[in-house]
Amino acid sequence: MTAFFSIRPNPLGVLVLLVAAGLAACGSFDSASKKAVGVVSPYSIDIVQGNVVTREQIAALQLGMPRLQVQNILGTSLLVSVFHAQRWDYVFTYKRQGQAPQSRRVTLFFKDDRLDKMEADDLPSEAEFVRGLPSKASTGKSLSLEATPEKLNKYPAPKVAEPVSPTVGLPAPSSYPPLEPAAK
Repeated sequence: MTAFFSIRPNPLGVLVLLVAAGLAACGSFDSASKKAVGVVSPYSIDIVQGNVVTREQIAALQLGMPRLQVQNILGTSLLVSVFHAQRWDYVFTYKRQGQAPQSRRVTLFFKDDRLDKMEADDLPSEAEFVRGLPSKASTGKSLSLEATPEKLNKYPAPKVAEPVSPTVGLPAPSSYPPLEPAAK
């Protein structure tokens, strides 16, 4: 006669064992993650929000200009308040990974729909702003944006089909079907 022994696990003991293993893993993961954070960091995209206003644009503004002319030079204001209808705010923020966020503000005040006063942070020129933008690494090859005759000959011009009138040669129908079904 063969005896089979059956070992039944204690649910409470299994739970205690899993909690202890989890806590031990958390402690070792925490110290390893602190070491890895210095080496590997998540990628964050560049965030550009608002209206870019440059020194050249502010120099083009003149006190007494109508709102429409100001809007043609600077674009539509980012912030227009119902409570401050005579004030336009142009706000620009630029967040780039590894650099401090940049923020600039230009506030324009109007009186009788004419530019009355301007307040602005220190603004960059257009050239300074463009130099501050990230550029992709140059591969050394420049792309040609012109189609040479050889390239054009590779793709023949599509054939243009002559338009055909669908009613040519067909007799006109003598009767038409009813637009609505017959009443029952």
